[in-house]
Amino acid sequence: MSPRKPRLKTNDPASPQPGPAGVFAALGDETRLRLVAVLCVGGAVSIAQLTATTDITRQAVTKHLHVLADAGLVHHVKVGRERLWQFDPQQLDEARRSLDLIAQQWDQALGRLKASLEA
Repeated sequence: MSPRKPRLKTNDPASPQPGPAGVFAALGDETRLRLVAVLCVGGAVSIAQLTATTDITRQAVTKHLHVLADAGLVHHVKVGRERLWQFDPQQLDEARRSLDLIAQQWDQALGRLKASLEA
C-alpha cells in the first residue's frame, strides 16, 4: 500500500491553488507583490539580493518565494550553490485574461441594462 499524500488545507492562503485564483492569492500579500516587482526589474536574483530589498528574514523571503513558485509566478535556476529566482509572466497573463473576460461580461450586462432602461 502506498503512503497517502497529505491533504492541502483549502483555507490556507499559502496552499497552491490552480489557475488565476492561485495567482490572486499569491499576489494578495504585500511582501510577495513587492518581491514580484523586484524580480520583474532585476531578472535573475539571489535570495540574498531579494532579502536586502525587504525588512524580513531570509527564511521568510524563501517561504514567500515558494508560495509564488506554487502559483507559477516565479521559478529558480541553480547556479553553483546558489539559486537565482526569476519572474515567469505566463500565469500572470492568464490571470489578466480572466479579469479581461470578467470586465467584458460586466460591460455587456451594463449595455443590456442601459438598453432596457432606454426602451
